Amino acid sequence: MSGHSKWNNIKRKKEKTDGQKAKIFTKIGREIAVAVREGGADPSVNGKLRDVIAKAKANNVPNDNIDRIIKKASSDDKTNYENIFYEGYGPCGVAVIVETLTDNRNRTAGDLRHYFDKFGGNLGQTGCVSFMFSQKGVIVIENNGLDEEKVMDDCFEAGAEDFNVEDDIIEIFTDAAKLSSVRDALAAKKYSFLSVEPAYIPSTYTTIDDPDLCVKMGRLLEMLEDNDDVQNVWHNWENEPEDEEE
Repeated sequence: MSGHSKWNNIKRKKEKTDGQKAKIFTKIGREIAVAVREGGADPSVNGKLRDVIAKAKANNVPNDNIDRIIKKASSDDKTNYENIFYEGYGPCGVAVIVETLTDNRNRTAGDLRHYFDKFGGNLGQTGCVSFMFSQKGVIVIENNGLDEEKVMDDCFEAGAEDFNVEDDIIEIFTDAAKLSSVRDALAAKKYSFLSVEPAYIPSTYTTIDDPDLCVKMGRLLEMLEDNDDVQNVWHNWENEPEDEEE
């Protein structure tokens, strides 16, 4: 799973310009608002909100911003966001799943169709690529000198399925239905989290050999990730550059 986790995308985004950081703040703000409306404004009893707040802090969203979004979502904000998934193919048949939170599904679908068409792919029907992915829970903790053997034992005791060390972070993979219970078990052991969220992990990968098509695929992912309505993008591109120059 190394090189294909959502956290790699988050790390890249954290290093982007202030303008791009503002987009990230907007996206996370929508997630917070939806979590508040679904489960209330108290993160101690709303696990989804607790996870999104951890994600916001990992992306350096100021506490004042987080508090303001929670307050607005629990009072006068009537904006209704729909959680819609889109599926399609990039160049060379790379499978792509796009998760959106949108208040205008026609706008979002039009934007995504334009991106896929422009960069040599096509937006498909629901189910056209999702069968090539498995939904998993992904928990990310910072590896700041932790005893990796102990972390691994704690993870499997908590019910995790897989465990991966990448540089300064540790990724923990769970059954999607057990994400919250594994998170709670690790929290009880005093672990703190950089990210706790579901993800789509591909079962097979596609390699792009043509350099021009690699550029097109990279541009497609950039356009998708920069769209305000897009929350997450998953794909099965095998040789995606891990460190993109900005």
